[in-house]
This record gives sequence, C-alpha cells and structure tokens, in this order.
Amino acid sequence: MVTTLDIISIVLIVVVVLVVIGVAAAAIGIYNRFFSLKNSAEATVGQVKVAMKKRLDMIEQLLGAVKSYATFEKETLTGVTEMRARIGSAGPGDLNDLERESRSVLGRLLAVAENYPDLKTSQTVQNLMGAIQGVEDEIARHRYTYNNIAQQYNTMTDTIPSNLIAGVMGFKKLEYLEFGEEIERVPTIAF
Repeated sequence: MVTTLDIISIVLIVVVVLVVIGVAAAAIGIYNRFFSLKNSAEATVGQVKVAMKKRLDMIEQLLGAVKSYATFEKETLTGVTEMRARIGSAGPGDLNDLERESRSVLGRLLAVAENYPDLKTSQTVQNLMGAIQGVEDEIARHRYTYNNIAQQYNTMTDTIPSNLIAGVMGFKKLEYLEFGEEIERVPTIAF
C-alpha cells in the first residue's frame, strides 16, 4: 500500500530531478551562447584581417603607381609587406597597432601623391583610391560587428547567471577593436 509519505517522497524526487534538469539545460544554453559569440567574434576578426590585407595590397599597388612618378622610400614598401605578414597572426590588440601603422603609410602616400599633379589624373591611381575607400568602409563595418559581438560576450561574463559559467569555464573578456580616433575620420583620398 502506498502511503502519503511515499507520494510526497516521489513528488519531491521528481521536483528535484526537474530542477536539476532545468539548471543543467540553462547552463548548457549559456555555455553554447558563449561559444557562439566567441566563434562569431573570431570569424569577424578574420574578415577584418582580410580587409586589412586588401587595403595593404592596394597601398602596395598605389605605391607602384606613385613610384613611376616619384622616388618613394623603399622602407615604406618593406613596411607594407611586413604589416601584411603580421595580419595573419594578429589578435585584436595587434590589429589596433596595424591599423595605426597602415593609416600612417596611407597618409604619407597621399602626401606624395598631392605633390604630383600629373599623378592625380592617373586613372590607375583614381581607381585604387576608390577601391581603398571601399575597403575603409568594409573595415569599419567589420569592426562595428566585432565590437557588438564582443560587447554581448563581455556582458555575459559580467552578468548573473552567465558570469558563473564564465568563471567556472575560465572565459575571459574579449578585447575590443579600437582603431583610435583615426577610424572615425575617413581618410581623404579624393584628389
């Protein structure tokens, strides 16, 4: 014969099992969300790297066009090649440094181009300048996307209950892509 005590015990066991299953499901959902955001962030950083490589390739082509009109420092070309090689292994902090360096090269290149009026009318230079502007926009879009993903991830590392999972699993905050004030001011590339 089943007593009231047996029924209460069975109900308590069922409730405890359901609570444990619910907590486990919530923890698994939070864990999966962390990895979803982390993978999205990594993919977006990859897109930033590709866009920065494109920019450096175009700067190198622009250097070739400028070189035919004026003698340009060999170290600039070497610097662009070195920056392109560093992009592959760069993390978000390194990308911030590479961004500053490549913008500096682009600025010096534009200054050289400004000194040669014939160069301004070169169709090759005009096409490359338009393409560089497009890549600048692409980098800005990817940076914006990455920083939004990083913000969501970082918010999860700071808020309850996801911060408990982050602490147990050792998840650290993502670094933002902060290209500095220069990113807010699109370089003037029109002649």
